[in-house]
Amino acid sequence: MERQPIISVKDLVAKYGEEVILEHVSFDVYDREIFVILGGSGCGKSTLMKHIIGLIQPDSGRITVDGDDISSCEETTLQRVFRKIGVLYQSAALLGSMTLAENIALPIKEYTNLPDESIDTMVRMKLNLVNLVGYEHYLPSQLSGGMRKRAGLARAMALNPKILFFDEPSAGLDPVTSSELDDLIVHLNRALGTTMVIVTHELPSILAVAHRVIMLDKRTKGIIAEGEPEYLKDYSQNPFVKRFFNPRAEGKALA
Repeated sequence: MERQPIISVKDLVAKYGEEVILEHVSFDVYDREIFVILGGSGCGKSTLMKHIIGLIQPDSGRITVDGDDISSCEETTLQRVFRKIGVLYQSAALLGSMTLAENIALPIKEYTNLPDESIDTMVRMKLNLVNLVGYEHYLPSQLSGGMRKRAGLARAMALNPKILFFDEPSAGLDPVTSSELDDLIVHLNRALGTTMVIVTHELPSILAVAHRVIMLDKRTKGIIAEGEPEYLKDYSQNPFVKRFFNPRAEGKALA
């Protein structure tokens, strides 16, 4: 049976003013998949993610998220979609004046009418998922960069979303902490079955977590490669794709 996509982007055109950032971009993301959007600086990775989560409306084209067309929809439709997704922003975006427990409880209080006792239980469950039990009363400033990222992930999962979005999750992390976060992403995907869409340019993370990728290109304003990362690494004939996935081989060729 043919798989049905949980996210579908068809013929997307994105502009800032008169400048075209993305032109006629189309791809699908499937249920339970870890899907990575990669490419060089300024190619439109974050712009594309903002369109998929409904923060920006496309100039043309269609975006469907779990059956809801968010290309040009009413506020009620967007609110329904927002409850199905969670986002881990590059900075983790935690509120500095609130404890971890209060940060994670915030979306639960916003979108549900659960009693405080139930909310406290949900908060503990989310902290347990990211190995932060015992840090409920810590402020974000009291945590390391990796712990803040995990706390941000706990908040992104507060409402048990079907889809998680990550914007450069490894940014600012050392290699060991970055690898630990990669392992956590893979574990949560397998344990919870959550679909994940990740924007990154970090090659080790891409090879560690991605089921499929698309590579955007600033000059063509579109997708220049799509598929499993290991396949693209070994078999892509596009020189830019080969250079990205094989930086050491490129360096040896120039030596």
